[in-house]
Amino acid sequence: MFPFPAPPPSEFDLPSIPFQILSSPLTFFVQRIHSFLTNLRGPPYPLRTAAKTRSSSTQQTPSYAPIRLVCLSDTHAKIIPTSSIPEGDVLIHAGDLTNSGSAAEIQAQIDWLVSLPHPFKVVIAGNHDSYFDPRSRRPEDRDGGAKQLDWEGIHYLQHSSVTLNIPQRSVQKTSSSTSTSSTSTSTSPSSLLPPTQPPTRPLTLYGAPQIPTCGGPDFAFQYARGTDAWTDTIPLETDILITHAPPKYHFDLPQALGCEFLLAETWRVRPRVHIFGHVHAGYGREVVFWDGAQRAYERVRARGAKVVVGERERGKRGGWGWVGSWLQGVLDFREWWGLWVDVGRVVWGGVLGVLFARVWGAEGRGTVLVNGAATWRTTSELRNLPLVVEV
Repeated sequence: MFPFPAPPPSEFDLPSIPFQILSSPLTFFVQRIHSFLTNLRGPPYPLRTAAKTRSSSTQQTPSYAPIRLVCLSDTHAKIIPTSSIPEGDVLIHAGDLTNSGSAAEIQAQIDWLVSLPHPFKVVIAGNHDSYFDPRSRRPEDRDGGAKQLDWEGIHYLQHSSVTLNIPQRSVQKTSSSTSTSSTSTSTSPSSLLPPTQPPTRPLTLYGAPQIPTCGGPDFAFQYARGTDAWTDTIPLETDILITHAPPKYHFDLPQALGCEFLLAETWRVRPRVHIFGHVHAGYGREVVFWDGAQRAYERVRARGAKVVVGERERGKRGGWGWVGSWLQGVLDFREWWGLWVDVGRVVWGGVLGVLFARVWGAEGRGTVLVNGAATWRTTSELRNLPLVVEV
């Protein structure tokens, strides 16, 4: 008896490659083709590297380095060594600082974040950070036991925004010791333009912690899956969106554990960067261009997610039963006709996007999506390093 490839032990585990291919082969390959074509299109937005002011002595426009965002989430009461955290202007933690959600655990994580050298730090809560949600707060932290957290300059966002004025870092050029015509460029966060006050650049960040239900009453900020907790909640002027939940079909595994309403809201706002976590095995970053190819790709992913979830349940039962259901899906002409049309849109739209960007120099409007989960899959180990995005 030839069994279906073993399904993942839990919905938060990454399915094996054979399981993904046999469950939904077309979705598996389309996902990789779409990613390849999107990467060929280049950056989703032009990096702002020049100031509007001029130097009176040279009449040249001074250049400034992009703002560096250092993104992480899901540290679960553990600490990443400072040497493993990249330099940057803004450190962003997208929730699940703790395991138990107690005020003491949260304060310990705050103290660690305060010790890091990044000039600006922004934090939101996750479902494990139960102290922030009165409905899930631990008994010892309720009523008279409630403690006042000392944020020490960290910006905590909970359905709220903050605008940071980031000092611009000059791109310092120094002569090479071997050639007077050669230059080297330094863009470290400490290289501020002396001796005058450097110009600043505003950056608006919005943070929200809510997630579709995935646990019991001790988990914070949960809403029933299929409930709209997002529409028209995010300000249009948001540059950086921080949520704990992922948008559906993006770094949320083939099972599509993200939220469709958050995805729709991200389509509406189209921030430059969207940082999230929650699904540890979804760790990574990608670029999204808000066009017809992306819409078609998400429809392909929607069908694939249904098949993966169904085959996961059938795969648990083992045996040859999965073969019949798989062939039935393959031979369903009506279902596959619409799917192939969307596959064509993904490929053709991606190729056009590459041509517009690389041949005609068009600038698309896109977003960098980052799942910054530091915890490795469903383990308790911090093996995923913080990711850096420049804006």
